[in-house]
Amino acid sequence: MPKSVFRFLSRQPDAVELENEHYVLRLPRYQDFNQWHKLRVASRQFLEPWEPTWRRDELTEGAYRARVIRGKQEYASGQAIPLFLFHKESMTLLGGITIGYIRRGAAQSCMIGYWMGEAYAGQGHMFAALQLVIPYIFTGLELHRIEAACIPDNARSIRLLEKAGFQREGYLRGYLKINGQWHDHVMFSLLATDTDKGRTTDSR
Repeated sequence: MPKSVFRFLSRQPDAVELENEHYVLRLPRYQDFNQWHKLRVASRQFLEPWEPTWRRDELTEGAYRARVIRGKQEYASGQAIPLFLFHKESMTLLGGITIGYIRRGAAQSCMIGYWMGEAYAGQGHMFAALQLVIPYIFTGLELHRIEAACIPDNARSIRLLEKAGFQREGYLRGYLKINGQWHDHVMFSLLATDTDKGRTTDSR
């Protein structure tokens, strides 16, 4: 597996960065708008079936700036960590992954969600992102459990989670409102004890 590095030195907005020789994961910044807008516009039909209904102003610069501000606030408060995935050599935006619903206390858990631009889907990029995110969650954030929920028809996402070592736990009826309709979801989980010190297996 390529050597991974993660930085989380403080609760400052840009203090977390996960990287290896091929990829960089970091919090969204205002200057990412043009790349984000172009990728989301090109991938709209590909993404909409798996996401909450896009608002009318979804792709505006104002809505994007509000998203960045909210992401910084959630990170600073320890609630969530939204990350953009870039190809390191070109710093091309490929997609994103969010470490959300971070719960401390007795739970010590979080939930992950992710999206990939259509042009980059099915090429192993999100699996590579998980190789960075999972060790960060278990070793950096010191959480015990990662959850992920998928619509049963989303075979690509289910294969991704299973490849990353997640185990299927159960079936959640009417769990999330996706693309304007309430959908059942399959729940997956990964525990720190399922991995080798929080590291997943590289299948290459």
